Amino acid sequence: MPQYMVERHLPDFPPDQLPGAAAAAKEKAAELSSEGQDVSYVRSTYIPEGEKCFCLFEGVSREAVEEVQHRAGLPFEKIHDAAFLTTEDV
Repeated sequence: MPQYMVERHLPDFPPDQLPGAAAAAKEKAAELSSEGQDVSYVRSTYIPEGEKCFCLFEGVSREAVEEVQHRAGLPFEKIHDAAFLTTEDV
């Protein structure tokens, strides 16, 4: 399934709120999937120094990933096509 990286700029974001935001993304992704648009939240990487958060999703389309952000009320700057390799891949 295609992967997408959601880029967020989060000035003054309290890191203790990251689990709640991730839970909202996971919940809304499951909701959208139940409606026939397969999408799932995978993980987040928060970088306090740059006030950035990068959230990985898998989904049928960029539009499905964007809809998750809107439903969850999560701000974002851009959604990038993404590809990842793990140590098992090489």
